[in-house]
Amino acid sequence: MAPNGVVSDKSLIVSFGEMLIDFVPTVSGVSLAEAPGFLKAPGGAPANMAIAVSRLGGKASFVGKLGDDEFGHMLADILKQNGVSGDGILFDQGARTALAFVTLRADGEREFMFYRNPSADMLLTPEELNLDLIRSAKVFHYGSISLIVEPCRSAHLKAMEVAKESGALLSYDPNLRLPLWPSADEARKQILSIWDKADIIKVSDVELEFLTGSNKIDDETAMKLWRPNLTLLLITLGEKGSMYYTKYFHGSVDAFHVNTVDTTGAGDSFVGALLCKIVEDPTILENESKLREVLKFANACGAITTTKKGAIPALPTEAEVLALINGA
Repeated sequence: MAPNGVVSDKSLIVSFGEMLIDFVPTVSGVSLAEAPGFLKAPGGAPANMAIAVSRLGGKASFVGKLGDDEFGHMLADILKQNGVSGDGILFDQGARTALAFVTLRADGEREFMFYRNPSADMLLTPEELNLDLIRSAKVFHYGSISLIVEPCRSAHLKAMEVAKESGALLSYDPNLRLPLWPSADEARKQILSIWDKADIIKVSDVELEFLTGSNKIDDETAMKLWRPNLTLLLITLGEKGSMYYTKYFHGSVDAFHVNTVDTTGAGDSFVGALLCKIVEDPTILENESKLREVLKFANACGAITTTKKGAIPALPTEAEVLALINGA
């Protein structure tokens, strides 16, 4: 540890953004109004991703703001219990921790109703950022929800700039949540406004369609999202696996077929696995056979995460992933 309590080695993955509580119906396939009850499921894509890294044996830290309330302190404790450094967590005394009510459809997909008016995560200011922590990141990961409103948007842009200046790889998973944006056009515009800053970008098939306006999932459509700054562009396709694009090669890797219960956190688990492996060996990004092995591992992580309800309880350990890959 560095004297100021910040993890100082260069294997640290710092994840920036929101952490919230999803309230998930006790019964799948019903509307929110019909649900007989709800279970608390801690979530928020950047927080899920940080825990995914930690569970796989990597070093992760979370940067974001929570409400100074019971839910906020519960979420901070969950990060710590899961081995994620809390050096970047702040508490806001004037705003609540964000909540989301989630409908689990019969096929395991989700619909959301958010309570954020405003929530604490939206109130993070650039001045409050733990810049020492951000400077110590090997990888700096973020989504797009933190771009929706000020002051969090400015904090997000500042954190990205500081991480980049310090030599971190920038990893971006837009994690589209349309109900949170003023309009679809604004979402598209703002999500793409920082596209040329990232080194690694992961989008889902749904996000690919949304951002390109094309209903085809093919190389031509994917290349509409390619930029010269990118090292790696990934498209996740759910049960169809994932597609990858670099400056030198591109291809696809098949998924693992499992009994899907809840897709929450699968993309976060996939990204966490990928970033863990890149931190261990950055040459993965230039070596196609190594990258394919890593994506197979990441696909397995994503698949396992869909087999249980809720994101965090479902995030796998390395042993669980290897068992699936080896057919145990």
